[in-house]
Amino acid sequence: MTSAQAFSIGIVGAGQFSGQFSKLFHAHPLVSSVYVTDLLPERAASLVEKQGLAGTFDSFDDMLDSDLDAIALFTQRWTHGPLVVRALRAGKHVYSAVPMAITVEEIEAIIEAVRETGLTYMMGETSYYNPATVYARGRVAEGAFGRIFYAEGDYVHDMDLGFYAAYQYSGGDEWQRTASYPPMLYPTHSVGGVLGAIGGHAVSVSCIGVPDDRGDGVFDREVSMFDNDFSNATALFELAGGGSMRINEFRRVGYPAHIRESRFRYFGTEGSFEQTAIAALWQDRDGVTDVTEEVDTKPSMDLDDPSLADVDPALRDAFVSGLAPVHDAGRLPAEFQGLPNGHEGSHHFLVDDFVTAVATRTLPPVNAWEAARYTLPGIIAHESALRGGERLAVPDFGDAPKGASA
Repeated sequence: MTSAQAFSIGIVGAGQFSGQFSKLFHAHPLVSSVYVTDLLPERAASLVEKQGLAGTFDSFDDMLDSDLDAIALFTQRWTHGPLVVRALRAGKHVYSAVPMAITVEEIEAIIEAVRETGLTYMMGETSYYNPATVYARGRVAEGAFGRIFYAEGDYVHDMDLGFYAAYQYSGGDEWQRTASYPPMLYPTHSVGGVLGAIGGHAVSVSCIGVPDDRGDGVFDREVSMFDNDFSNATALFELAGGGSMRINEFRRVGYPAHIRESRFRYFGTEGSFEQTAIAALWQDRDGVTDVTEEVDTKPSMDLDDPSLADVDPALRDAFVSGLAPVHDAGRLPAEFQGLPNGHEGSHHFLVDDFVTAVATRTLPPVNAWEAARYTLPGIIAHESALRGGERLAVPDFGDAPKGASA
């Protein structure tokens, strides 16, 4: 593939989430064609018909055997690791929804496959493009924080705000088995917003898990395919070079996740930033500056838009956010204007960064090594919680190799 050459992509999984992304891939000027496959063929066919995509494949295996250039995975969150490796080994560039994987071994296998094949891998982490993260990243570059010695990332998404319906949609009759997915194995929306702004990586962790008490069969260890009863978890990480990071992953919480499901705080020796559901503040020794307008997004489309018909109402706010003033809208393809965006303006950037990386053979921001640093901390944190909060070392696979093109 030559520089900036258009390429074909296959969407794996035609659920509520992937349809928003297939529309963006289809619109991108560097994507030549978009195909879809799903375990339920009628879902793939319906998505192709609605969006005018190129066609369907009967299976993931058929996609791997085809001449498609890339694969975009939107499958169940615990399935990503092995599927990514198979796609890379089949010669496909890979975009993967979060998380990267659910074990250290799976992450190591992905990094090794990327290193050996030279292909592009990108994890679609929304919080890297979260307006608060973008704002903080800019202030870090200016040196305004001084030395950041403490930061917080919270993913506060209550099960009652859309997750029941989402698991029922994807899990079938035994949806409760999968709805018990351990919170710390889905850590990237919180960790990514911290490390995506300040860089670095975690070196150790102590985590406390909170057993659930709702009694509705979710987070019930006797039902759970993950043997998990934690619905909430809090982890304190030691960071490389000193400092700490506190991460909250909450699934039973009285919080308006439909307004803001990820929120962040950063404290430095010269300045700090704090975010709530409806406000954002920059603070230093001189006082407090309200920067809410810089990081707030406006709806990009009407909640009654027909393209949202298959999305649960409790989840729709997450799919319609436009850009915030802090976002660099000018770098996006003109073809994206007026198209659905979501998760605080991240979807357009996710698609464009992956497509650009594949087409130009450059390294995407959330490459395999960066994705590992967003995902591994949660895997080890969950193990710490199972061991009563024991402090455990967090492994690290290092920075992306210098000169890496994928």
